[in-house]
Amino acid sequence: MQISGSRVLLTGATGGLGQAIARALHARGGELILTGRRTDVLEPLAAELDARTLAVDLSDPSEVDRLVAEAGEVDILVANAALPASGRLDSFSVEEIDRALAVNLRAPIILAHAMAPAMVDRGRGHLLFMASLAGKAATPGSSIYNATKFGLRGFAASLRAELRKESVGVSTIFPGFIRDAGMFADSGATLPLGVGTRSPVDVARAVVSAIERNRGEVDVAPAHVRVATVFSGLAPEMSAALTRRIGGEKVVSDIAAGQSDKR
Repeated sequence: MQISGSRVLLTGATGGLGQAIARALHARGGELILTGRRTDVLEPLAAELDARTLAVDLSDPSEVDRLVAEAGEVDILVANAALPASGRLDSFSVEEIDRALAVNLRAPIILAHAMAPAMVDRGRGHLLFMASLAGKAATPGSSIYNATKFGLRGFAASLRAELRKESVGVSTIFPGFIRDAGMFADSGATLPLGVGTRSPVDVARAVVSAIERNRGEVDVAPAHVRVATVFSGLAPEMSAALTRRIGGEKVVSDIAAGQSDKR
């Protein structure tokens, strides 16, 4: 998919990762529609990138419908918006669970449902979903977040197979721990020695590569973290024991504590 000259809808544009992605897409010639809740961040970014803005709250189904209606024809969807949703299940209210499911899983699905048919009719388009390595490896204290990202991975993989012959690409990005911006960085948590990070620019590059090369899944993490994620899928009990041994549960707990006000 050629980004230059394409109309791109980017959700979650006000976060640090969203801003890096927006700048990368603009640099490739994309005509951006930026969405987010924080207009104080959204408007300056839009002015910088000569982009259109739509302020929406994706936890509200009527706002998702409004976004679809007002965005109009879209060539590329980058579903980046998400809530942290970290913490033990018993620390969530039902309303917080509903909100996490609405933003992290329902909204991307509804946006794809609304936009894919027109892409198919035009014979071109791309749907990209921002997941997380938490969509491949589960950790204690992340059950809601894991649920949304595992669900997003399954949805995207199936949709990619459905649209394989329709000239519409589907990609999913799986960041690990990202420094300087994003959920992990904002939480203030620290990692065990030897667990590496990647930057927002790395994530943005992965987004561009996935769209232009129609890559199905792209992990954004150091090699040893990617290997550990694969191991988790093959031997979940052994992986969980290893995570406990290196202090992984404390990291997850610290991340949850640092993000509890963003549910």
